[in-house]
Amino acid sequence: MAYSSYSSLSRAQLTFEYLHTNSTTHEFLFGALAELVDNSRDANATRIDIYTEKRPELRGGFMLCFLDDGIGMDPNEATHVIQFGKSSKRSPESTQIGQYGNGLKSGSMRIGKDFILFTKKGDTLTCLFLSRTFHEEEGLDEVIVPLPSWDLKTKQPLTSDPEKYGIETELIYKYSPFKTEQQLMEQFDKIESSSGTLVIIYNLKLMDNREPELDVETDHQDILMAGTPVEGVKPERRSFRAYAAVLYIDPRMRIFIQGHKVRTKRLSCCLYKPRVYKYSSTRFKTRAEQEVKKADHLAKIAEDKAREAESKSLSFEAKLIHDVSKDSRAILRKVQDAAMMLRRDADMKKRILEAKQKALKEPKELNFIFGVNIEQRELDGMFVYNCSRLIKMYEKTGPQLEGGMACGGVVGVVDVPYLVLEPTHNKQDFADAKEYRHLLKSMGEHLAQYWKDTNIAQKGIVKFWDEFGYLSASWSAPPSSEARYKRRRAMEIPITIQCDKCLKWRTLPFQMDAVDKRYPDSWVCLMNPDGTQDRCDAPEKKQNLPCGILKKDKLTSEDKQKELAEKIKQQQEKLEALQKTTTIKSAADVKKLPLEVSMKPSTESSSQATRSSERSVTRPRSPPLPAHLKTTQSVTPSRAPSARATSQRPTRTPATPPQPPKVEPTRSRAAAKPSPAAAKPASKSAAKTPPPSRGSRTPAKASSAKAAAGQQRKRIMEQEDSEEEEDEEEEEEEEVDSQDSEDSEEEPQTKKSKMATAAGNRGKVIEKAPPPKRGKLDEPPEKAPQQEPENDPKNAQKDKGLLVEVRVNKEWYTGKVISVETNKQSVRWKVKFDYVPRSTPKDRWVFKGSDDVRLMRPPSPICQTPDTQQETERGPAPMEPDTTQPGTSREVTDSLVTMLRTMLRYFFPPAFRIPKDDVNSMTAEELVAFPLKEYFHQYESGLQSLCNSYQSRADARAKAVEEKSNSAEVRLKQADEKLQKLRTNIVALLQKVQEDIDINTDDELDAYIEDLLTKGD
Repeated sequence: MAYSSYSSLSRAQLTFEYLHTNSTTHEFLFGALAELVDNSRDANATRIDIYTEKRPELRGGFMLCFLDDGIGMDPNEATHVIQFGKSSKRSPESTQIGQYGNGLKSGSMRIGKDFILFTKKGDTLTCLFLSRTFHEEEGLDEVIVPLPSWDLKTKQPLTSDPEKYGIETELIYKYSPFKTEQQLMEQFDKIESSSGTLVIIYNLKLMDNREPELDVETDHQDILMAGTPVEGVKPERRSFRAYAAVLYIDPRMRIFIQGHKVRTKRLSCCLYKPRVYKYSSTRFKTRAEQEVKKADHLAKIAEDKAREAESKSLSFEAKLIHDVSKDSRAILRKVQDAAMMLRRDADMKKRILEAKQKALKEPKELNFIFGVNIEQRELDGMFVYNCSRLIKMYEKTGPQLEGGMACGGVVGVVDVPYLVLEPTHNKQDFADAKEYRHLLKSMGEHLAQYWKDTNIAQKGIVKFWDEFGYLSASWSAPPSSEARYKRRRAMEIPITIQCDKCLKWRTLPFQMDAVDKRYPDSWVCLMNPDGTQDRCDAPEKKQNLPCGILKKDKLTSEDKQKELAEKIKQQQEKLEALQKTTTIKSAADVKKLPLEVSMKPSTESSSQATRSSERSVTRPRSPPLPAHLKTTQSVTPSRAPSARATSQRPTRTPATPPQPPKVEPTRSRAAAKPSPAAAKPASKSAAKTPPPSRGSRTPAKASSAKAAAGQQRKRIMEQEDSEEEEDEEEEEEEEVDSQDSEDSEEEPQTKKSKMATAAGNRGKVIEKAPPPKRGKLDEPPEKAPQQEPENDPKNAQKDKGLLVEVRVNKEWYTGKVISVETNKQSVRWKVKFDYVPRSTPKDRWVFKGSDDVRLMRPPSPICQTPDTQQETERGPAPMEPDTTQPGTSREVTDSLVTMLRTMLRYFFPPAFRIPKDDVNSMTAEELVAFPLKEYFHQYESGLQSLCNSYQSRADARAKAVEEKSNSAEVRLKQADEKLQKLRTNIVALLQKVQEDIDINTDDELDAYIEDLLTKGD
């Protein structure tokens, strides 16, 4: 669609108020000043002068000027300045700082209300005027920017519209500090080089006390942040000279503030024992993914244009196939050349896309440089640069966050390119906070490794700092100014200075008379005492830093055991605190007790042993299972029905099962023995659906639907798998977490979990067993088939490779059995999950037959007929028959009666009116009439009295502990008084020996005594 078609549509406009709104992104005022310094650096300036000119008639009393010798701008390039968001520097490979096309506008408007720009390039002079005062006085809502230009030699205006030029100059004369054309030309004359730019900001922002935010009176060689105290503030936050000194990681441009050169620093050359660490990670993808999307979009557009041009060329060629005239051939050649150029452009953009896609998968490499700041040890932390520009400074990470002396005084430096992390518009933070936190975390790990490599802690931290003159106990106190300490510090950190002519960095050899020497601002290579580096044509020496390697410590089994013991101890303390504050008065309070009370792991402490022994007295072990239940095989879900659940259905008795139809023996056995996959309901809702008949097959629609659902679930899991791939550090952390959780899972199970497993095993029956006689419900069948138990080691190992689903945090996850462990009471499977969230271990131990595990398909096709094998291939196996329906077999009824007897005996109250031994001889009808309400009422009363005894015992123990604590506090107070008296006597003794000694605090006294002992050694 032609551009003319859009002429009638509405357009977005930039209002005058946006100038102020845009400036508020700069919370740090020096960051706004740095925006203008960045522009000079991007313009390849070798020098920038930042100075002030007094103008009492203007708000703030002075103008702030930025003058550089960069490449300048012609009138066309100057128009880009007034286009918000337009930048010619934006490209992935660019090393320039400016990327957003917003720094000059936002930075200057943050400093003052108005600015005027003078620039020179080639034979043109250009002036740009952006004034909020002008808009306020004239009542304008849209942004208007006068932009006149002149010829360099003739000083004549370069314009085809004299009226427009007259309006522009008139506005500049009226609202700027320069009232005539001569004054304007004087500003151009300040640009002495062949090209350059001068930016003047005036009508400065004021504080609440009507004083300017920038202080230029306190220090005439600096620009200070007004109202900022000297103490407790980093120098870069108070002094613009200090901030400009570390603004770039490899400074080349000379910076002058108020006519005096800034002693710029290469931080890696200002540190003691610097060391570099190579770091590689695939984590930083946000910026690279954006570049890939952009390149893909451009490649598609170029491909469409190339195809359209090629199609046009072919149609034009076919049209002119019989026309051999010279003009026609020339037109055809022009069309073909255009199509060829567009094809080349499309191929080039396609190659760029492929290169960026390849770079996206490659790990990003960074260099972490660490060293000790022995000049000012309190100035420590991480300095994070982006494309050589400082973004964050003094960021604490790793051991420095703990606040101790470990890693104190260590400075870290890293330069992050745009493709790794993208800064915010104000260049004071990073856009992706998550990836930046990951960067700091990685720097913290390498910082801890550097601290180990330097061996400072092993030699003694206090002794190390004493060696460099830090004799005070206060960490922020400056080092000693004695000559020997100054020499010691100067010997370790050689002076690195920049040549004022060639801009190369030179390292000066150590000389005794050079300590505290002030070098001139115009220092050149000829002044270098090193004969090999005393010429500007001599190559610059690269800093040769030793390389360190991060060594990750793997937790030993002892460390894991300690961590586990610590966690158990914390849980025990929480439980004891809960028991102290909770009083049990009724059965309702018993139900509110946390489940952890019964799930607490056993430890070796005497208190736990006492509690377990008391519990064993009040709650006897359940009797052994009947023989006909031990050797049965499961046809129902292995859930142990509780006594409460049994009492809710006391009158349900199974009806006589119908006569089974006559079928072939093989088929009847296969139908009577459902597969293990069918023995586990998919969910509670699925368990309520009516089950299919034994001989029926699953309908084709249901099979296909379930198969489709399984395939969809598999696809979702594969997508989540691909999203789960993170960097190597996160994977290692997950492995450590999974090992820890595996160790905790392998701890001995509690008595309650073993009881649930045993009850689950008791619930397994088999339909092939012949029914016992009616009058003898508790006698086992006379001829039960000989079958190996489930927990037989040989049979249990056959479970390896089973595909199962395991419930974790109320959600089911698929996995595979990779290991089997058996004991006398149960069988445990170790399941490796196909996919789980990062917070969940990748494998887990579960009990075979518990509610939290179910089979995905039968373990072996041997026990199935060909028909059932085909059903398994087509879809999930049918659900098992519902044993609560009237078609239940007599064997199930007998097993339920036996289980009810066992459970009644297990929870039997001590003084119940019915003898405990009579339960074994009760028939099914007698069990239905059993007084369960009275039974459980008496059981709850006994449990309440037991809990009350625990409560009283815990209260007595808490009272005893409180008495011990009070006595300990009294003794501690007495010891403090004695210590204070002893310190007072020591100070008095020292003052008698040395009258001029001045000790005011306990810390100073301790440091003085420690110093005496050290010197004595």
